[in-house]
Amino acid sequence: MPKQRLPLPEPETPPARPVLSDALPQFVLLEREVEIEFRPQMLAALQSKVDAVAAAAPATAPGCPHCGQPMRRHDTRPASWLARAGRLHAPISRYRCRPCRYECRPLLDLLGVEPGRISGALARLLALLATVAPYPLAARLAWLLLGVTISPMGIWRVAQRLGEAAANYSDELSLYHADSRSTGAPTQAAPSAVVLAVDGCSLGMQVRSRRRRRRDGETLPLLPPLEEGHFREVKTGVLLRPSERTEVSPGRRSLVRRFLVTCLGNADAIFAGLYAQLRELGWVGAHTVVVVVGDGAEWIWNRAPMFVRRCEILDFWHALEHAWEFAQLRYGKGSAQADGWVHQIAEDLKAGKVQEVIARLKRMRPQTPQSRESLRALIRYYSENAGRMRYDEYLRLGYGIGSGAVESAHKQVVHARFRQAGMRWSEAGARRLLALRLLLLNDNWALLDRLRMVSLA
Repeated sequence: MPKQRLPLPEPETPPARPVLSDALPQFVLLEREVEIEFRPQMLAALQSKVDAVAAAAPATAPGCPHCGQPMRRHDTRPASWLARAGRLHAPISRYRCRPCRYECRPLLDLLGVEPGRISGALARLLALLATVAPYPLAARLAWLLLGVTISPMGIWRVAQRLGEAAANYSDELSLYHADSRSTGAPTQAAPSAVVLAVDGCSLGMQVRSRRRRRRDGETLPLLPPLEEGHFREVKTGVLLRPSERTEVSPGRRSLVRRFLVTCLGNADAIFAGLYAQLRELGWVGAHTVVVVVGDGAEWIWNRAPMFVRRCEILDFWHALEHAWEFAQLRYGKGSAQADGWVHQIAEDLKAGKVQEVIARLKRMRPQTPQSRESLRALIRYYSENAGRMRYDEYLRLGYGIGSGAVESAHKQVVHARFRQAGMRWSEAGARRLLALRLLLLNDNWALLDRLRMVSLA
């Protein structure tokens, strides 16, 4: 019976209460005073520039994009929108084409804003907060970092509109590069080999078709538990150059750069996105070998032939997982004999002796039906993937033999933002936020400045 520990005696004198300073640091006060003092001046200067753009705007009526006829001015009304410096105002003329029933407001199109909405740099900063934090926390951060008071729903709207623009651009880029007549980046400096690792992870989806709303202060009931049809797979791919792996410490490697591609549940779409990214980077030339690393899933190998010069690699650690399943049945879970047996399998596979490993497995005679079935599955798995298990050759060429890069990408792209406690996603919401996270993690956030905010119904 373990000996019970006696509680430690309390000190003779109680601990002192921690003391807070009565005065804030002087520099903090100076910074806040300057911000408060110059914010109205920034707003006035920005309003002056908007007025100048409005005054210099063409006075001629625009032509209808459908019939080509000049449009008539219908009315002029004041409009306002919110920016980081404050609320801005401008008189907006509206033009109509009666035969086509088309109308436009050229000044708003020129400025790239919408009346009554959050626009400009503020919208991009709020979307950035939504990309890294849940919407309620992003609203708090907006106040702490930007001095802007906004509701979580306001953050959600901005992220949805910019996310839709980013997702549409990504989809259109994939369609563009899928056409044989399209042009990619110059390939004179294309690498001799590029590694493409692909995998998927599950994402909890919403179980209701419409958003629930409180009425008269009522308490909403708990959501039903997630069931088997309420998950979708997020497929993620990583592109990297083998020559850009660096050894930061003995046995530990890091990447100088990588490029991520992701999509919600469509295998064709993830490979189309990966191909488009390769062409955008100029990484796939006439002599480039595309090294496809996967866990043995059929949807990966079925689409790998789209690359004529390729090398397919079965992830080394997934290969060992199958060996572990059999070893634990044969020798017992957690036994030293199972550890030694799998360790020997790993050493032989790294040495390129996959055929010897298969022959040795075929000579084994397990005692239980469950062990025999597990052994047959292991032999079948290794036999089907033997051509993808020449690990000694892959290591010599510097390709690597594991899918750690894409496993890490799952944690950064999906887990860190989409799989927090209680989170469930609509398909549109997940697609849009995934597009924003890719811009951030690929160090391409500035692209969002060149995309117009999409107006959602």
